[in-house]
Amino acid sequence: MDNLKYYNDSLAYDFEMFMPKSNVVPKEKENIVVMPKNRTTTKKRQRAATKALSSSAFAVMATVFILAALCGNIALRLQINEVNSQINDMKHSLNELDSERTSLEVEMQRRISYSNIEFEATQMGMQKLSKDQVTYIKVNDKNAAKTADGEIIVEE
Repeated sequence: MDNLKYYNDSLAYDFEMFMPKSNVVPKEKENIVVMPKNRTTTKKRQRAATKALSSSAFAVMATVFILAALCGNIALRLQINEVNSQINDMKHSLNELDSERTSLEVEMQRRISYSNIEFEATQMGMQKLSKDQVTYIKVNDKNAAKTADGEIIVEE
């Protein structure tokens, strides 16, 4: 029964559809471009130019910094190579001196060996002591010695 209310009411109809159409000509939009004020445009341009300048300045500074770091690295590596070269030269000379010392020690040991001394002594006419060259001194109770002058020295 509530449906009757809707049938009698005008909610179901759009009466504007049944109204006569008026000949209204739609307005054409004008093709006018409104330019912004010069002040804001120049500020924007200045900001854009500053941004471009600051980014390019940053790029230049970064490039200069990187190049300086690379040059410093190369210079330090050159110094390290020079010092390493000096160290290697000193090690080489140390090895040479050590081998020379070793050869001199071997030569000294060869010259002072007992067989060489004995050989040189026999070349000079020297010989080992024999039993008849040894003189024994017999001492009684006291220690005494006879010098080449004939003096007798007794221990007291």
